[in-house]
Amino acid sequence: MDIRYQKLADTLVYHSTKLNAGEKVLIHSIDIPQDMTLALIRAVRECKAIPFVQLQNGRIDRECIIGGEQEQFETSFIWEMEKMKNMDAYIAIRGSYNVFENSDLPQDDLKRAMKVLKPVLDWRVQKTKWCVLRWPTPSMAQQAKMSSEAFENFYFDACCMDYGRMSEGMENLERRMRSADQVKIIGPGTDLRFSIKGINAISCGGTYNIPDGEVFSCPVRDSVEGTIAFNADTIYQGSSFSDVVLRFENGRIVESTSSSNSDRLEEILDSDEGARYIGEFAIAFNPMIREPMLDILFDEKIAGSFHFTPGQAYEEANNGNKSQVHWDMVNIQRPEYGGGEIWFDGELIRQDGEFVPADLQKLNSDYLLQSS
Repeated sequence: MDIRYQKLADTLVYHSTKLNAGEKVLIHSIDIPQDMTLALIRAVRECKAIPFVQLQNGRIDRECIIGGEQEQFETSFIWEMEKMKNMDAYIAIRGSYNVFENSDLPQDDLKRAMKVLKPVLDWRVQKTKWCVLRWPTPSMAQQAKMSSEAFENFYFDACCMDYGRMSEGMENLERRMRSADQVKIIGPGTDLRFSIKGINAISCGGTYNIPDGEVFSCPVRDSVEGTIAFNADTIYQGSSFSDVVLRFENGRIVESTSSSNSDRLEEILDSDEGARYIGEFAIAFNPMIREPMLDILFDEKIAGSFHFTPGQAYEEANNGNKSQVHWDMVNIQRPEYGGGEIWFDGELIRQDGEFVPADLQKLNSDYLLQSS
């Protein structure tokens, strides 16, 4: 077995979910090597927790969704919810042989499947210790425009980095976000203002996602004004989008454009009322991740980026917005992407991807990449 599998499994069990003896954990393996699932089972048992395994395949999932009867989706919900309610923790590793596998799914079928299973997702997020991550497939290497070997090395470097080194800086950024009111973000095509007053902020340093490296909050629902231009391509519900621009009035997206799939963009934003309001604002700083690769668990952690998310708000940092959509869109503010600034209550927090205040400079890449 590749020694890196065991190192990653140990990170997920001892750092991300912090399993205790006797806790039941669901290992959800989707199109990943058997050895990685075996490594997780062994790591779970080493800490005397109890492993349960669910194996899944992307093509089979697609076939089940196409033309699925309502009774099928509702019965699946009963199975999935009963299983999740019996778990203390959840670890999911998701591979993908083809990132566009669901691009031709009938949207009505996909919406029904997502709507029925959303309560299971909510229970998992709110009631269990959980962590979700991708697996480095050749498909992902192609998205990243890297060789399979180079991408695999990058993946394990990013996923197994020293997340403890982020702690001090994250705590300071979290404190600043909790006490801030007005946020201003400017950059090429972007002039955005909103309030985060009274909204919680949460540090993410290798707990819920791997790779990690962000602090997230949420705008007051009706406070967002202005325009934002995203410079990282994005995939959502199997469709790809480039150069997305959103314009806001009173918190609501009133105009949206994209250089690709613009009609589909509007269709997703019309999924429900909450899809046109923002459910998350996060500032990211993983020093190992520099370029977008059309995988949001990586792209939303890009050093010098932030993401702004139409749709459902997290319970931990909640503005009350509800939606079946949660679509993280990424803007990179490093100089090679045009730069940009983030301000809290008139204080410059980050300029061209680098944190400015002294108490936040330990989130800059030069510090995070130093040997402990």
